[in-house]
Amino acid sequence: MKFALFLGCNIPVRVPQYELAARAVLGLLGIEVIDLAEFKCCGNPIRNTDYKTFLFMAARNLALAQKEGLDLLVLCKCCFGSLKKAAHAMNQSSAALEEINAQLAREDLNYTGKVAVKHLLSVLYHDIGAKALKEKAVKPFHGLKIATHYGCHALRPSDVTEFDNPVAPVIFDELVAATGAQSLDWPLKLECCGAPLLGVNDELSMSLTRKKITDGQQAGADYLCVACPYCQMQFDQVQRTMSASDHGQPLLHSIVFPQLLGLAMGIDARSLGLHMNTLDISNIESFLKQEQK
Repeated sequence: MKFALFLGCNIPVRVPQYELAARAVLGLLGIEVIDLAEFKCCGNPIRNTDYKTFLFMAARNLALAQKEGLDLLVLCKCCFGSLKKAAHAMNQSSAALEEINAQLAREDLNYTGKVAVKHLLSVLYHDIGAKALKEKAVKPFHGLKIATHYGCHALRPSDVTEFDNPVAPVIFDELVAATGAQSLDWPLKLECCGAPLLGVNDELSMSLTRKKITDGQQAGADYLCVACPYCQMQFDQVQRTMSASDHGQPLLHSIVFPQLLGLAMGIDARSLGLHMNTLDISNIESFLKQEQK
């Protein structure tokens, strides 16, 4: 199984542990990932200000993957949603596809729609399977309660992303369960983390984050678990900033899913970049137990 790995902009700079852990897990699962140096921004930041430029930026990445005969494996849910949106738009409009291909031709590129865009969770769930992952969990968690945060861009619009049921998703929960951890049902599970508002309305952004953290704690969660760099930054780096003005409010630390899965698969903490998280999550290892076979 081979994919072109699309990292996007934020992961290499701000959440490198996500990439590190994903590569470690995928390698152990026998999934080969290819790095295409020509990949650029997915176009998401300008989608609402310059739609045609967004479409070209996304399509260029799709065309590069198509040229190599590879589907895309995407870690960032914002990038995933952006690339899926572009692919859907060009599939719906032959005029848009023709216009984009006229621009791509300047670089000897062409896009015909023969590229599947898959998020990491989709690959793990559909191509590997929760049952197979459970069998790979040589050191499953015991007694660990996880609040899964699905994020926004993979679930909606569901007819475009085709990721999971947008109002009752199960993929992430079942993947967490494969590690031996318990995925909790919590009221604000599908609410926004607040990241899109950071830098625009910080007070509202942090209010949304604080509500999610409080709700997760009230549900009994030991940790939050995410699969998007923006959500991880909000729950990790921004939560630390918030703690200075929260008058001792308890923190609910966050872990990216490949770190959680990697630990259960027996990969050492350093190889998964646990030390790179802003908030210390090393205590999560105390929930691991060597499986007796």
